[in-house]
Amino acid sequence: MKRIDIDSAIRLHTQWRRQFLNAFADGAYADMPLSEHRSCTLASTLHALGDIDGKSADLGQLTAIHDRFHTLANEIIDLSNNGLGDSADLLLPELNEASHQLVGQLDKLRGYLDQ
Repeated sequence: MKRIDIDSAIRLHTQWRRQFLNAFADGAYADMPLSEHRSCTLASTLHALGDIDGKSADLGQLTAIHDRFHTLANEIIDLSNNGLGDSADLLLPELNEASHQLVGQLDKLRGYLDQ
């Protein structure tokens, strides 16, 4: 089974989320490489993990949360790029919630991997 560095995944995700939110808070969209999340490798790593000792439902939930996070980030980027920053701002709390759910599920995954 492929291993995943949970701490590193959480740290990188949290760092990116902070940069993303700060870019919007400051109105500095051009200063933040907003499309950087599109090169995220967590999805392929999660897929490679397979069925962690029968925990495929939990892994599926993690994958769904991860996908939702990126869908929201794409929507925010698209709205911003089309001059709809105010509409993009309305999605930031939802992105933040998806981020917290993702970190929580990664912590849960850590428990399965440590067994």
